[in-house]
Amino acid sequence: MTFRSTIAATILFAGTAVAVAQTVVVTPEQETVIREYVKTKPVVVQRPSNFELVLGAIIPDIFKPGELAENTLPTRYQYVEMDGRTVLIDPQTRKVVHIIER
Repeated sequence: MTFRSTIAATILFAGTAVAVAQTVVVTPEQETVIREYVKTKPVVVQRPSNFELVLGAIIPDIFKPGELAENTLPTRYQYVEMDGRTVLIDPQTRKVVHIIER
């Protein structure tokens, strides 16, 4: 029984690691469309000194991100502009899923 529990825990942990590492693939064409959209509706925020802008980071509640238009990407994401970069955010988890460099 201990062996089965160990295997189950290992599988659960592996699944969790994959979910945490999951990011969004955005094509260069989609990035261009997103940049153009964000230019028309900018949501610029100042990065707090204690916040590291990396994939998987959770955006602080003080930020009020904008909503990307429905036709921008297949999935609805929110966005902010921070440190000269466009940051895509999963609205359910508030996690950074993609960063578009300028």
